[in-house]
Amino acid sequence: MSTSIDQSFIKHFQADVHLAYQQTGSKLRNTVRSKNNVIGASTTFQKVGKGTASTKSRHGKVPVMNLDHSPVECQLYDYYAGDWIDRLDEIKTNHDERAVVVKAGAYALGRKTDELIINQLDTSTNYAGAATDGLTKAKILTAFEMLGDADVPDDGERYAVVGWKQWSELMQIEEFANADYVGEDDLPWKGSQAKRWLGTLFMPHSGLTKSGGVRHCYWYHKTALGHASGADVQSDISWHGDRASHFVNNMMSQGAVLIDPAGVVALRCLEA
Repeated sequence: MSTSIDQSFIKHFQADVHLAYQQTGSKLRNTVRSKNNVIGASTTFQKVGKGTASTKSRHGKVPVMNLDHSPVECQLYDYYAGDWIDRLDEIKTNHDERAVVVKAGAYALGRKTDELIINQLDTSTNYAGAATDGLTKAKILTAFEMLGDADVPDDGERYAVVGWKQWSELMQIEEFANADYVGEDDLPWKGSQAKRWLGTLFMPHSGLTKSGGVRHCYWYHKTALGHASGADVQSDISWHGDRASHFVNNMMSQGAVLIDPAGVVALRCLEA
């Protein structure tokens, strides 16, 4: 195998992994505040308080809002997902082994990204309703009121992530699923399983924490959580002649943090 062929393999693989991660990796990364190309082991997100408007006298000084800026630190950690690709296996198999490992690596790193965000969501104690029933209409409206009372912006950047059981329960709520309420273009069975309701993008996720028969679902604003990336998804590929294989190492350096607890409402749902 010539050097030029090997380099071509590496370049294509790296491009494929990055593209696969962007397309099918993380479901939650775009729903939170994000910082890229962070230098160092940590970064800081600013939590900005509420401002107050007031009057001024003629020719007087404009009053200052005196916004409270509270820095919230986000630690970054390194993650890896590697595997072997045997040179002769690529010849024998009917499928593209490179494509299989590309997707497997991208999915693994995507799940880790979502896990980091979910772990921060799990620190929320801002509960809507009890954990003795499923995802009911009453529980959803309670969470809706809590977000409103906390002055969480209703600006199209609210997100709700629920388990698949809870997604099925949502489908039984007429106001969520009926075209007479939400419009035909927003029905949940059109396109991907995500839809907008109550000014919020609802989506199902298989990675939400389940403990003691209770699934922890969340409704939050984009600015309430932060995700930081020191090194985005990349691949390192090396040829091992003693194994007649390429070793593919997919890696990234990322972290997540809860910035504003008031911007997250937890919906604990009983799940048999």
